[in-house]
Amino acid sequence: MAKRLKSGIKRLKQSLKRRARNRHVRATVKTAVKGVRQAVAENRIDTIQEVLSDASSTIAKAGAKGILHRKTASRKVARLARAVHKATLAAAK
Repeated sequence: MAKRLKSGIKRLKQSLKRRARNRHVRATVKTAVKGVRQAVAENRIDTIQEVLSDASSTIAKAGAKGILHRKTASRKVARLARAVHKATLAAAK
């Protein structure tokens, strides 16, 4: 189909562009999540809030664009926030 029909060729080009964009955003989200998890594991309390803020912003953008489902994005942010909260409470003791 994609070899002969103009519409098929166009759809193929569009899907390849979208796939590349989606893969980039998903990789960025994964990197942000890893950064927060690493900060929690290393007990870097001084930078943990700004890392969480950056990660939640990245995840929210991915959810708004439809790359992640909005509830999946919300769940990821909530789990990261809970982990950060636990780490800050443990450090305060």
